[in-house]
Amino acid sequence: MTVADSVGSEVVGNEAVRYEVSEAGVAVITLNRPERLNSWGADISSGVYAAFDRAEADAAVRAVVLTGTGKGFCAGAYMGAMQDLGESISGDTDVSKIVGERHPHFLTTLRKPVIAAINGACVGIGLTHALMCDVRFAAAGAKFATAFPRRGLIGEYGITWILPRLAGWGASADLLLSGRTFLAEEAAQLGLVKAVVPPEDLLPTALAYAEDLARNCSPASMAVIKSQLYGDAGDPVVDVSARAEKLMHESLVRPDLIEGISAFLEKRPPNFPPLQEL
Repeated sequence: MTVADSVGSEVVGNEAVRYEVSEAGVAVITLNRPERLNSWGADISSGVYAAFDRAEADAAVRAVVLTGTGKGFCAGAYMGAMQDLGESISGDTDVSKIVGERHPHFLTTLRKPVIAAINGACVGIGLTHALMCDVRFAAAGAKFATAFPRRGLIGEYGITWILPRLAGWGASADLLLSGRTFLAEEAAQLGLVKAVVPPEDLLPTALAYAEDLARNCSPASMAVIKSQLYGDAGDPVVDVSARAEKLMHESLVRPDLIEGISAFLEKRPPNFPPLQEL
């Protein structure tokens, strides 16, 4: 994988997560525990949080790609940690030791778009994280599963909120109740991924998509639209429309509007300012 020849990969927090930024302003966050299919544990969670915090704080970063090394995107919770948890079950069991300090829906609260490049096994909490990303691409043949009922677990950390919104009620009931394995091709048919591509094309495809956003879309506009997508999901359309009218008036006084119109009329790529506090 080459993000940019001039930008090297960096360890963020620990060696379990790697971080690099393309010249176009796309941060690539890579789960780096291929020997366990990047299963989720404290080492990965702390590295992921550090990487996303860094991307959010960097004005040069305008979009983020999340992916994994090896044959797994994230194959659920790390079973070693799960075994330790099972052996110490009590009334005060602390599952945050596995999950980390943030639930997967923190991805929906970020101001920058997050693109998942699902390179392989995407299961359990790995699937929940992928679904909380804004757009998903998958490698052909990648395996997906909720798996929860097959492990004696329940629909965890918001997956019962996001999955029906993406795949519909009937498909979600099937996937959640059966915990069955399904492939990337079915995930695309259900609307869970935007496209399925050959494994060697996955990261270039996701990176090209993210770099198009970084080069041609207003960071301020994307931040507001993303907050609308998730914030409006459960509200009546009258309330949503009223909020949108207020947000529209606010957008009219930002320099992004003048730049967007000027670039269109002059037939040139836009040069939107970095994301500021809105």
